[in-house]
Amino acid sequence: MHKLAQTVLAYIQKNALLRPGDRVAAAVSAGADSVSLLRLLIELRGELGIVLSVVHLNHRLRGEESDQDGQFVRELSANHGLPLVSESCDVKQHVAQHKMSLEAAARQIRYGFFERCLRDRPLDKIATAHTLDDQAETVLLKLARGAGTRGLGGIYPKISIQQSAFSTRPERAIVRPLLGTTRRDLEVYLADIGQSWREDSSNRDLRHTRNRLRHGILPRFERHVNPSVRRALSEAADIARAEEDYWADEIARLLPGVWKRTEETRRLNCKRLNELPLAARRRLLRAAATSLGLRLEFSHVEEALALENEGASSTLPDGWIVVRKTGELRFQPASAAPSDYTYDLAVPGKVVVAQAGIVIEALAVAANSGSENYNPEHLLDANSVIRGLTVRNWKAGERFWPVHTKEPRKIKDLLQDRHITGADKKQWPVVASGDEVVWVRGLGANRDFQAKNSEGILIRESPIRESPILG
Repeated sequence: MHKLAQTVLAYIQKNALLRPGDRVAAAVSAGADSVSLLRLLIELRGELGIVLSVVHLNHRLRGEESDQDGQFVRELSANHGLPLVSESCDVKQHVAQHKMSLEAAARQIRYGFFERCLRDRPLDKIATAHTLDDQAETVLLKLARGAGTRGLGGIYPKISIQQSAFSTRPERAIVRPLLGTTRRDLEVYLADIGQSWREDSSNRDLRHTRNRLRHGILPRFERHVNPSVRRALSEAADIARAEEDYWADEIARLLPGVWKRTEETRRLNCKRLNELPLAARRRLLRAAATSLGLRLEFSHVEEALALENEGASSTLPDGWIVVRKTGELRFQPASAAPSDYTYDLAVPGKVVVAQAGIVIEALAVAANSGSENYNPEHLLDANSVIRGLTVRNWKAGERFWPVHTKEPRKIKDLLQDRHITGADKKQWPVVASGDEVVWVRGLGANRDFQAKNSEGILIRESPIRESPILG
């Protein structure tokens, strides 16, 4: 047995990728990696106790060259007496129809082909030829694009294919027996056994991001940073996958204690959530979103966890939002978002009004203090607002008396005069004391509640991005 075959056998056994009796198809493209995979499995099939075959998908991206790859795979399979399943597809048409990149389209079609083979044919596993080099490229690419530990886990050694709950068939999966093996080791192996392969000319096309990593960035890392950078990145992926396995079990244990689940929404109990470490809070929020089919970026998670005020909300992908309400973080479609919000405003104190993109502040101003520059039209008589202050959006039918006007008017009409319409109009903030509106954004203090001298409660606003409350 070749030394490399022994190494691959050890990797297969360590990760429980194949078991005796499995019907395994090697996915062969005609390149060095996949041809090595096939030859290694041929050498190991007796030791593994597997039944071997071949699958090949012609992406029709390189015209005659792609057809010649298919012919090479047919001849290789026939020479070793192996059954072959071969299909062709039009990746470029898929790109045009679904508005996606060429690489993403090819991958989607390829894995759809694998899943059909596993579902419709007498197969248990499909083995793909992903190598340690592929793993390093994937980890570096995901790191550059922004990924958590799941993304940094890179390519997983095994992906189980979902089956019917009533299926009696053994587990079906896509497995990667060569993830611990370098591309260079595979080429040496093929040379040792005298096996040819075909070069894919598109692998040198630097228009593809992965090729720029493979032929430019990683070689520079090897020369200038770490000669073993590929193995280091692969080991980082191993660590990340182990972390993910641990956290999957931990989140499954914690989730029932912090959330309520209905068919339409997910609700996280803020008190219980805040008792947990930040790492657990992040993962629980992401788990709630994932159960709704939402893929959150880091910024989405951080913005949602930062919601503290009643009624505050944050935008999520795919038309969803998360809202802080009655001590819960509630996931809901944006169309179902409540238009009303209410925040208590202390004196002195500040509240973030995310719906209006501002911070509203209240502070006491002493007579002739000279310590504050302010617009006196925003100064309230402290004795007139002893019922406390709240910040909220205005309500239909409410009236307000701006300074320097003859009589109170409906807030609706005042906003209309200022060409404030649509969602901005519905969410326009006011400050109330009890049932009385004492201040309106842009209009200042209610004439009936305005301070009679230079002493009182000053209400002022600032954009969120400029407010020291966020610093």
